[in-house]
Amino acid sequence: MEALRQDDPRRFGPYTALARFRASASAVHYLARDASGTGSDALAVVTAARPGLAAAPAFRRRFLSEARTAERLAGGWVQPPLVPATDDTLWTASAYVPAVTLTEAIGLAGPLPERAVRILGAGLAETLSRVHATGAVLQGLAPGTVLLAEDGPRLTAFGPLGAAASAEVREGGQLSVRLGYLTPEQVEGEEAGPASDLFVLGLLLAYAATGTTPFADGPAEEAAERIAHRPAELGAVPPELRDLVANCLAKDPADRPTAGSVAAELALEGAAALAKGGWLPDPLPAALRDQAARAGALEPPADPVREAEGERSADAGPADAGPSDAVPADAVPADAVPTDAVPTDAVPADALPVGERTPGEGPQTAGESPDDNATTRFLGTGARPPQTDRATQQLSLPREPAGAAPSHPALPPAGARPPVAALPPAAPPNAPAPAPAQPYPYAYPAASAPQSPSAPTSPPRTTPSASAAAQAPGRRAMITAVAAGVAGLVLGGTAVSVLGSDEPASAADDKPTAEPGPKLPGRAPDPRWIHTRPAGSPAPATAGIWRDRLLVLTDTAGATALDLRTGRKAWERADAAGAQTVLAAGDGLCFLASPTEFLWLSPEDGRIEHRVRFVDQFTGVPNMKVAPLTGLSGSVLWFTGSHTVTVKAPKPKKGKKPGKDTQVVKAYLFAYDIVRREELWRTPVPAGRAPGTPAYRLTAVRNADFVVRQSAGTLTPDDVKAGKGKAVFRCFDRTTGKQLWSRQFGTVAPGGAAVGDQEGQLYGAVGDDLHAFETGTGKPLWTLDGAESSVYGTPVPAGRLLLTTNRNQEVAAVDRATGKPVWRRSTEVPLGVGTPALTLSGSGKTLYAADASQVTAFRAEDGRRLWKFQDIGVQDPKGATVTAPYRVLPAGKAVVVQRGGVFYSFPAE
Repeated sequence: MEALRQDDPRRFGPYTALARFRASASAVHYLARDASGTGSDALAVVTAARPGLAAAPAFRRRFLSEARTAERLAGGWVQPPLVPATDDTLWTASAYVPAVTLTEAIGLAGPLPERAVRILGAGLAETLSRVHATGAVLQGLAPGTVLLAEDGPRLTAFGPLGAAASAEVREGGQLSVRLGYLTPEQVEGEEAGPASDLFVLGLLLAYAATGTTPFADGPAEEAAERIAHRPAELGAVPPELRDLVANCLAKDPADRPTAGSVAAELALEGAAALAKGGWLPDPLPAALRDQAARAGALEPPADPVREAEGERSADAGPADAGPSDAVPADAVPADAVPTDAVPTDAVPADALPVGERTPGEGPQTAGESPDDNATTRFLGTGARPPQTDRATQQLSLPREPAGAAPSHPALPPAGARPPVAALPPAAPPNAPAPAPAQPYPYAYPAASAPQSPSAPTSPPRTTPSASAAAQAPGRRAMITAVAAGVAGLVLGGTAVSVLGSDEPASAADDKPTAEPGPKLPGRAPDPRWIHTRPAGSPAPATAGIWRDRLLVLTDTAGATALDLRTGRKAWERADAAGAQTVLAAGDGLCFLASPTEFLWLSPEDGRIEHRVRFVDQFTGVPNMKVAPLTGLSGSVLWFTGSHTVTVKAPKPKKGKKPGKDTQVVKAYLFAYDIVRREELWRTPVPAGRAPGTPAYRLTAVRNADFVVRQSAGTLTPDDVKAGKGKAVFRCFDRTTGKQLWSRQFGTVAPGGAAVGDQEGQLYGAVGDDLHAFETGTGKPLWTLDGAESSVYGTPVPAGRLLLTTNRNQEVAAVDRATGKPVWRRSTEVPLGVGTPALTLSGSGKTLYAADASQVTAFRAEDGRRLWKFQDIGVQDPKGATVTAPYRVLPAGKAVVVQRGGVFYSFPAE
C-alpha cells in the first residue's frame, strides 16, 4: 500500500481515494471510502485503468469487456461490482474485504496445507465451471489475481488483460499483452480453450502446495520444451493431490479434467462448506485482522501529495509504471491471445502480439533475475534482487535489525513522506534468511527463487501464534497489513455450512438456524441451509412445499421430506417412488400423485395413510393414463386422463370383406376432491397426440369457472391445422365441469406465454409484444410494446401490478388495468439464456427472476434490485456440469432455490 501520488485521482464518483492499494500491468487499485457509508462498509477498492493505456480504443474495449465479464460472474467467489465500468470512467468499485494474494500468503506462511489447497482449488474450479459452461475461456488465473480471505478464495481477473504480465500500447494503437505463463497447446501455436484454464489451475495448485512451479528446473531457453513435452515435477505435492494436479497438467487438452470434476474431487461438499470454521494457516488470520484495522484507520489526504524531489528520479520510469515488483516483463511469453478470448468487437487478434521484449524496450523489470530459470512462472514468484528506491510516496516499514523484537510502527499522516527503508524479499519457510539489501520500495512480498526438492534447506522459521501476532504483529503480519490485495464481496452463501444429515432431526436440531449477518448491498442473504442430493442418487422428479413446513422431494427411489427450518431430513419413504406432484391435502396430510395412483402421507413421519389406485377409483376408465396435473384450487384437483377403447367394425354387407376393428382414445377432464378423496365430475375432452392424453395448463381460476390451455406438445396435427398457429383456450364451470366456451385471443401462439386473473383479464405474448384481453368477449384491452425479438415470458399478477419478463433479460411492472409501465429493470444476465421465470415471495413483496444463469431478487413494488445468486450446481464425479435452470419455491418467510440436485433456503420478505 502506498500513499497517493501527485497525479493520482482523488475522487471516483462517490468514492474518495485513501491510498494506492496495489497495481497490475493494466490497472491501479485504490483503497477508497464512500462518504455515504459508515465503518468498514464504507471502504471500497476502486480499480482504475492506467492513464497511459486508457486512451487507446483497443484497451478501453478490452477493459470494459473484462469488467462486464466480472459483472456477469458476480456471485460465489467473484465479487459483485458496486459501480460498473462505463465508457466514460474506465473504473470499477467493489466492497473491501481483508485479503492477501496467493503470492503474499506463500511469502507469509509458506506452502499451504492440503486442506487449504483443496479449498483454494475448489473455489477457483467452481468459478471456472461457470465460465466454461458458456463456452468461454477465463485466462485470468495467477497468484497475483487470486486472493485469500477468511471465508475462502476470491478471483479478481477475468481475462488476459487482468492477468497480464505486461501491457502496452504500440504504434498504430495496437495493444500488446504478455501473459505470465504458457500452456502446451499455446507452445504448439494452438488457441487457448477451457482446458487451458485447467492447465493453469494445475500450476496454481502445485505452487500453492509447494511454493514453486513444476517446470522450473532447467535452463530458461528450454522453458517451452519442458512445458510442451517434459513431465511436471510433482514430487513435493502432497500425495492426496498429486494425481489431480498431474491430470490438470496433461499435455493433451483432451486428457485434462473439467472444472466441475476438479471442484467435486477437491471438495465434494463445496469450497464454502469445507472452509467453514476457518481454513487459513497461521499467521494469515491475524495478518488479515491487522490489515483491516489499518485500512479502517486511513483518512483521505488534505492536499495532493507532492514528490519530495519535485519529480521522479531518473530510474522511476513513466508515470503510469507499476510498483517495483509489479510483473516480470520477460516472463515466458505466451502466444497471441486467441480470438475466442477477445470478443470480435473488442480487440482484434492481431492487436495482441505477445513476444520477448525487444532491444531498447526498457530496463530490466524489477523482479527479474539473470539466473532465474522459472518457466511457466507465476508473476512475482521468482527471485528478485534488491532495487534502488524510487522517489515515490510509499507507506513503508522500517527494516528490523537482526534479532530485534517485532515492531509495530504507526502509519504516517496522509500526505507526509515517511522514511523509506529496506524490506528483503520474503522467502519460503525452508529458505535461508536473505542478506541485508539496499533499500527499495515494497509492494508485495515475494517468494525467493524456487529450489529443487534435493536442495539443502535451513531449519524452518518459527512463526508467532495468531494470538501473539494479534497483540504484537511481526514484520510479515505488518507487511500484509499494508500490502493488501483487492477484496471481494461474496455472493451465494459461500460462508455457511451444509445441513443435510441423513438422520431424522432431533429436538435440538429443530431450532431454526441463526439469522444471517449484516446485509451488504447486492449480496444475497446467507442461506439458512443447503441440501445436496447424494452422489449417484436419482435426479428429483419434482419438489414441492408442504404448508411452509416441509420441502418434499420425489424421485424414482422414493420421497424425501426436509424440515424447512433446518434443512435436515424429516423422513424418507421408498414406497412413494415415482410421485410427480406434491400438494397439501387439507391441514393434515401431504398429497402425492404418481402416474398410477394418489398417495396421502403423514407429514410427521411419511407414513402412507391412504392410497388410491386409478384402476380402483375411476371406474369406466381402465388402464387410465394421466397427464401432468392441471392445477389445484382449495381441495379440488383438476387433471386429464385417457384410455383406449376398441370400436368394433360394422357388420359387412353380403359379399363384402369384414372391416377391421379400430382403436379410439377417449379423454376426460376430471375434478377430484383430495380431502374427501372422491371424484366430483368428469367431462369428455378432445384426445391429444399419441398416446392420447391432452395436457392442460391452468391459465386462470375464478369464483365460478376456470380457464385452461392445452400444452402445445400434446396437440394433434388436426388441432394444429385447425388452430392456424393460434392457441385455443377453454373455460369450464367449476361446479359441473360443463365447457362454457372455447376461444382464441388475438394471435397468442400455442406455446406463447399466457396467464389470466380473477377479474376476467387474460395476458398473452403476441410476437414481440404483450397484450391484455377480456376473457368474456376476447376483446383486446391494451398492448405493451416490446423491443425487437424481446419475446415475453409468463407474467405474474400482483395486486394492481402485472409483473412481466422477456428474453432481453428485462423484468418490469405495468398497471394491470391500463398496461402503463411502472418500472423496468435488467437481470444483468447475458442475452441468449432464455426468458427468466418469475416467482413472488409468500408476502408478495419480493420478486424472483430465475433462469439458467442465476436468480435475481427485486422489490416488487418499485423494482429495486436487491441481490443475485449464482452457483455451479452439482458436479458429476466424471465431470458433467449441471446445466438445469434455477427454480424458486416460495415458502412463507423463506424461499427455496433449486438447481438440479442442490437446494438453498434463503430468508424472504
